[in-house]
Amino acid sequence: QVQLMESGGGSVQAGGSLRLSCAASGYTHDTYSWGWFRQAPGKEREGVASIDADDYRNYADSVKGRFTIVKDNAKNTLSLQMNALKPDDTAMYFCAALRGWTLRPLSFLDYTYWGTGTQVTVSS
Repeated sequence: QVQLMESGGGSVQAGGSLRLSCAASGYTHDTYSWGWFRQAPGKEREGVASIDADDYRNYADSVKGRFTIVKDNAKNTLSLQMNALKPDDTAMYFCAALRGWTLRPLSFLDYTYWGTGTQVTVSS
């Protein structure tokens, strides 16, 4: 059973940066794909960035060029570097994992394991 725990959220002004981290435990020898998702109040959970078992990355159009997803296999961590933050980035951010690969890397429906989330608030 994979367990995920996010950290690094907080409040920042527009244009600022934050780095989210996700500590993973409970691994097996299977390969996994990983993602960052966010959910703002009253909105559906949306995919932000993903990295699959072959280290191929996908990003939502809204964050391309600003966010970077990084996987550190040695430390069992997943990170999301967020730069040039905007008020529209305000949301609860979740890390997630699935065993193997998916054709829909930014679809929350395909992910099995979830953290409890960390809040990011960007003020104008």
